[in-house]
Amino acid sequence: MSAGSVIVGGFSGHELTSSFQQALTRKERAGAVLFKRNIASDFGQVAALNTAIARALPSALIAIDQEGGRVARLGVPFLSLPSARRVADRGGVELVERAARAQGRELRALGFTLNFAPVLDIHSEPQNPIIGDRAFSSDPSSAARFGVACGLALQSAGVLACGKHYPGHGDTTVDSHLALPSVNAPRSTLDARELVPFRAATDLASLMTAHVVYQALDPDHPATLSKKIATDLLRTELGYEGALFSDDLEMKAIHLDIESSAVMAIAAGCDLLLICSNEELQARAFDALTHESDKSPAFRTRLAEAARRSETLRKRVPPPQPLNGAELQRAFQTEEARAIEQVLS
Repeated sequence: MSAGSVIVGGFSGHELTSSFQQALTRKERAGAVLFKRNIASDFGQVAALNTAIARALPSALIAIDQEGGRVARLGVPFLSLPSARRVADRGGVELVERAARAQGRELRALGFTLNFAPVLDIHSEPQNPIIGDRAFSSDPSSAARFGVACGLALQSAGVLACGKHYPGHGDTTVDSHLALPSVNAPRSTLDARELVPFRAATDLASLMTAHVVYQALDPDHPATLSKKIATDLLRTELGYEGALFSDDLEMKAIHLDIESSAVMAIAAGCDLLLICSNEELQARAFDALTHESDKSPAFRTRLAEAARRSETLRKRVPPPQPLNGAELQRAFQTEEARAIEQVLS
């Protein structure tokens, strides 16, 4: 089983790089995640780039972070959504579902197969520098209701959802892009707060880990690298059966070289690894996973399980079909999209 089945990477520029294309063709990557650096103002360029990715690997995941508000990689003429909190406050579950379906239809028209949304975190810490209004609510049951509704609506439009950041990033005062946060709440608080949306997320296609230490769950490892959290809690206690992404292993919260973090994340229970910028790091992770699989039967078994979940996830959506200019034009700024923007303006 190829280690490439568990690596989703990023690259620079508005066109698919030859090195990333070759890695896809050799099945050394499971897909790509696009950022603003990959996107020109012309949505035809985005569709052409995604078509090139799918030609290199028809089963590729083609992913993006398009939550709305502060986290949106696509601008005009794409549907412009405010933060999750504003959508929920403005129109409740019905508007959340309408917005997610419309967003999903546009993403699908561009060739995306996965959106790293919804946020399932609870906005419980006012000084949180990274979550805030990205969360639907400060109430656990409301966050669960809105988040799951958003994810299922995305999936009804043909785009896989990914709930994040398991088991909860809302109670931190540190941005995990910059350093390693820690949550000191007791297990009873986590059960009543952070874990509520994730218990409800059984029908979402995938989840993403948080690079956060939870003292009551595993004081020695962040969730991404913790078997107690990524396997024992998620699979045995919560009963989740979908695919588990790591958050980006290039983030500074992970104080390890890419070889160690990639092997540890898979061993802990992650099924797909995000390495969002550096193609050299992606190649090093691939080599490290292959080497560990060759020498450790136990790791080889775990890697095969992760690869199966990756492949199952990718089979849930058909490869995107290229749209011509007229079809793309019709997919954007529909009456429904304009109506949603007007309600939220």
